[in-house]
Amino acid sequence: MDWEALKLEVRQLLDEKDAVLMVHNYQRPEIQDVADELGDSLALCQKAQQVDRDRIVFCGVDFMAEAAKILNPSKVVHHPDLDSVCPMAHMVDTEGLKMLQEQKPDAVTVSYINTSSEVKALTDICCTSANAVDVVRATGASEIIFTPDTNLGMWIKRKLPEVEMHFWPGYCPTHMLITVPILKQMRAEHPEAEILAHPECTPDVIDFSDGCFSTEGMIKYAARSPAKEFIVASERDMAYRLHLAHPEKTFHPVSIAVCPNMKKITLQKVRDSLKHDKGIVELDEDLMDAARRPLEKMVAIGRSSFDSGPQEIAAQVA
Repeated sequence: MDWEALKLEVRQLLDEKDAVLMVHNYQRPEIQDVADELGDSLALCQKAQQVDRDRIVFCGVDFMAEAAKILNPSKVVHHPDLDSVCPMAHMVDTEGLKMLQEQKPDAVTVSYINTSSEVKALTDICCTSANAVDVVRATGASEIIFTPDTNLGMWIKRKLPEVEMHFWPGYCPTHMLITVPILKQMRAEHPEAEILAHPECTPDVIDFSDGCFSTEGMIKYAARSPAKEFIVASERDMAYRLHLAHPEKTFHPVSIAVCPNMKKITLQKVRDSLKHDKGIVELDEDLMDAARRPLEKMVAIGRSSFDSGPQEIAAQVA
């Protein structure tokens, strides 16, 4: 594969189609290389609202492309592979959520952005891993229904122990592959490296790590840390994203932690989506209207300060 020729072709098509290429941090390296906007779910949602081009090509799983469409209903949104879905997002269903809301009528529903548009439409406010604590705090509620990631929910609970939280039993299959024995082995191989964990990891992995961060939080922490090496307890290609941001430092990925759905999108599919108008995201207007409200609330709150390093996490675990 002549990657440079393909990258050039994609860039030319983006200009011809008046399109912006938005790429999540877990995408393949060759796609990250040609991104107009590269970031986590919150950053990309914020930037999606500022797009001044006619089209958005979104390289991420289904709920991300849908969120871009919901926030930009008048724009054409391409998702280069419509089969690139998030398993965790599909672990929560509307009927089950309605039943839980009926059982807990006083609870405010906070949904991770990793949910379907239909679930968002039943949600009071959305959050990402970067602003989850601030979002829950901002509700002022003493009782929360949190969907669908239990691990992120338990991390929020550490920060806000006074809030009663009802967790939906969901999880990220990729982050569940990261275990303490794997990290112990990696630490033995790289004794000078700090371990950076994502809050979708299990609590024991977070406790073993040097800090718990959203993906953008990892980038910011690596900039201020004196460490020269890091073990990245998140999706494998987050290490490549960190390398792009900090080429002077070394980032060791957990090689087993690969999201197969993120990897369904290829640079060839990005090209074909643009060239042949494939993978257009289409959603019902009423559904978009209902799902837009909790997303806009989330974006308005912005990024949390919860991304923490070794001292903060030690205090939280104690």
